[in-house]
Amino acid sequence: MILFKALSSKTRLKMLKLLTKQNYHVSGLAKVLDISVPVAAKHVRILEAAGLVHSKTFGRTHVLSLNREKLYEALETFGESYEITVQKGTSILDVLKEVAGVKIKRIGDKEFVVSIDDEEGFFVYEVDGKTPDVPINDYKRETDGTLEIKRLVPVVKKKLRVKLKEDDGKSS
Repeated sequence: MILFKALSSKTRLKMLKLLTKQNYHVSGLAKVLDISVPVAAKHVRILEAAGLVHSKTFGRTHVLSLNREKLYEALETFGESYEITVQKGTSILDVLKEVAGVKIKRIGDKEFVVSIDDEEGFFVYEVDGKTPDVPINDYKRETDGTLEIKRLVPVVKKKLRVKLKEDDGKSS
């Protein structure tokens, strides 16, 4: 599979990581990675063939951007699918209680998914590709459809160093 070939190179992974932060042209990637432009171009062609990178042309300059959706799609390959039959009006939380490996914890008057297959974390749910505005224990299934439970993976988008001011107004 071309996608996994594209992800098998440390250089291409570094390129993807750089493209998560900003767009680059091939020579800019080459400079940052300390490789030649022809080598960078070869890696970019592989990433483009896999659909992981988009290229826009401005005159003679090709500006590259990350195709995040394709990257997320690649990760979905590892998810599991089940089919389950429940009564109309069953809450999604009750549906999940029927699935092996889903651990639910009650905190106060609410219940939360806390782990799936022993992987702890924070989870969100989608119904037929959309994120409802209703808590998981309040959402009731009235029709057949697809439910997806997604673990929020901690990817750093912004990192902040917080400095506290001392009483005299100076930062510590």
